[in-house]
Amino acid sequence: MVAMTMAAATLSAKEKKQQYVATWTTAIQKVEPHNLAPAPYLSGNSLRQIVEVSFGGKEVALKLSNEFNTEETEILGVELAEADSQGASSEIKGSSTPLFFNGKRGVTMKPGEVIVSDLVAFKMKPRMNVAITIHFGKASQTDVTGHPGSRTSSYIAKGDTKDFKDAVETAHWYYINSLLVAVPKGKFGAIAAIGNSITDGRGTTTNGQNRWTDVLSERLLQNKKTKNLSVLNLGLGGNCVLRGGLGPTANSRYNRDVLMQEGVKYAIVFEGVNDLGGSRDGEATAKQLIESFQAMIKKAHEKGIKIYGGTIMPFKGNNYYNESREKGRQMVNEWIRTSGEYDGVIDFDAATRDPEQPDRLNPAFLFENDWLHPNAIGYQKMGESIDLNLFTR
Repeated sequence: MVAMTMAAATLSAKEKKQQYVATWTTAIQKVEPHNLAPAPYLSGNSLRQIVEVSFGGKEVALKLSNEFNTEETEILGVELAEADSQGASSEIKGSSTPLFFNGKRGVTMKPGEVIVSDLVAFKMKPRMNVAITIHFGKASQTDVTGHPGSRTSSYIAKGDTKDFKDAVETAHWYYINSLLVAVPKGKFGAIAAIGNSITDGRGTTTNGQNRWTDVLSERLLQNKKTKNLSVLNLGLGGNCVLRGGLGPTANSRYNRDVLMQEGVKYAIVFEGVNDLGGSRDGEATAKQLIESFQAMIKKAHEKGIKIYGGTIMPFKGNNYYNESREKGRQMVNEWIRTSGEYDGVIDFDAATRDPEQPDRLNPAFLFENDWLHPNAIGYQKMGESIDLNLFTR
């Protein structure tokens, strides 16, 4: 992790008055075959990816991950720029800013390696859409670290180029992990939200940046007491807490994605529906989920992180549903609401359920009538339902 060491040295040179806080991040996994980059692929080509940050800053660094690769990934150069849109086009505003790795434009990531660029001066505004352009040398087509559910278009252009007018579009992120901001120590912080597809944003608008975490971020920035907090979306589609599902389980990735995330002051745990949806015994699964959540709470408290539990939303009408699984959901939610073990509750169940039939989603919030994922209106409701006072403690 040479680049990680270099980044820390850069901050110490400023008399340790600054710290890194992540203003944007995404959960990473080994990319499944059907989510790999389309032709012309990544090797020897340029990839422009767009992300929308939380708070801004004047000095930034980029974290890249090769964690799930068994081969090296060669990067010839990386630039940052302000994107012209939330992802609907590859265009940028003004000029781009090159990044360096230990003073060099290029870097080769070893298998399993995570690297952080040197700090660079870059004027980043709150909720700015940032275009991250990576020029690849040799890169595997089948062995890739990334985030499948970007809900945001990325663009692949042939060759080592800044010309993206004929680029191929794909709705996935590859290799990018976090944007870090150097900020005054103790004055900024991050909220890490670990979850599944409902946090990842299935049902939101592609290139709309309207997940519940985005709604929460915008609200925090408008509040004087919380404007220095970022919201980090660590959702993975199909994710489980205990076993199975897609991507690393929440249990296995919790340390990396939450506890080791730069600048985290608060955590939100909103998981469990996929575990229950595949369970043979809802009550037994509920007990295992509660044990996992208790372990997460203990670890967070040991690091001085406030941690909040999100209740599991109803799913009657989906093929996940049966009476046993519904009983398990009610058990978990009752424990979240009444045990007092979390530092607070975010009651997504209460915010999104049908008032007439509380074991199903409000029909006004349905995405593709799957009775599991909310639509954009539902995500707006979720983000608006969160008490901002949770983040002033």
